[in-house]
Amino acid sequence: AVVGDKIYTMGALDGAEYLIALNAGDGSQVWKTRVGDFLENGWGGGPRSTPSVSGKYVVSIGGKGDVLCASASDGAVQWTASLTELGGSIPNWGYTESALIDGDRVLCTPGGPAGTVVCFDLASGNKLWQSSEITSAAHYSSIIAVDHYGKRQYIQLTVDKVFGLDSKGQLQWQAEWPGKTAVIPTPIYRDGQVYVTSGYGVGCMLLSIGPNNQVEKIYENKVMKNHHGGVVLVGDHLYGHSDSVGIVCQNFASGEQIWSDDQKNKSKGGVIFADGMLYCLEEGSGDCILATATPDGWKEVSRFRLDPQTTQRSDRGRIWTHPVIANGRLYLRDQEIICSYAIK
Repeated sequence: AVVGDKIYTMGALDGAEYLIALNAGDGSQVWKTRVGDFLENGWGGGPRSTPSVSGKYVVSIGGKGDVLCASASDGAVQWTASLTELGGSIPNWGYTESALIDGDRVLCTPGGPAGTVVCFDLASGNKLWQSSEITSAAHYSSIIAVDHYGKRQYIQLTVDKVFGLDSKGQLQWQAEWPGKTAVIPTPIYRDGQVYVTSGYGVGCMLLSIGPNNQVEKIYENKVMKNHHGGVVLVGDHLYGHSDSVGIVCQNFASGEQIWSDDQKNKSKGGVIFADGMLYCLEEGSGDCILATATPDGWKEVSRFRLDPQTTQRSDRGRIWTHPVIANGRLYLRDQEIICSYAIK
């Protein structure tokens, strides 16, 4: 996360996980604060989450579910919590979501029988509620906040459900989702409609949520099977990587495929959008591709390869960080290496 003159990120140092602030201009460390114990994992250990920043606070989640709220200026600890102590079980690849800061509250997903979603007071860390009506296990998606017909809702996707909660944690609606293995992409909301997707052959779905929270399925198909790397909505079209197909353009309203780059899994990776362009970071090669975001077809403008690349990555690991654009710069990360490029 890049806010002002700082980069907020996470990393593993000396057998522990840390929240780290860097100078966005030159990459020098400003401060670091310990979050929790190191998560061991065969695909690569350590923290997975992107910190969330609001005003004077920054909130991070460690791989083992340690929640830390720190001062954004100096890293001083404000409060801590544990998702496992709230009834959650550490997912197979660790806790990966980014906490949602919504005004004076923080939401995240412990999962489990005590309630899938928990809400804290941002300043004090006091628990405000936990969503006992829904008890799905946590997977890897992050919560979004929306205004639905004038009322605040929090929408989350798990391995078996997509659902909406009101501002008090009460379940407003839910729909079944046939997730497999790892459900990662964040839901997308627009004009009363909710789009979700996941990989391992599952596909995608668009729901219409009415003013009284009645649920209607608009479509469910396998055009977009996004494992990870995310999907972006630009105008009336979605762009993201679909497993075994490539980067796909999909009509949001109808679900039909408009085009693909036909690169199979070669182009798999993180996708973001800025100034009419898609920035795609290939997880295998480290190529960063600039392409025009248009339904008229795949139009690659340029590419370069991230260099240097880490020697620390597990044989099963890939470049799973997402590109970030802020203040006229492109930031790319591969394990312990962060590179900044002037693109203004």
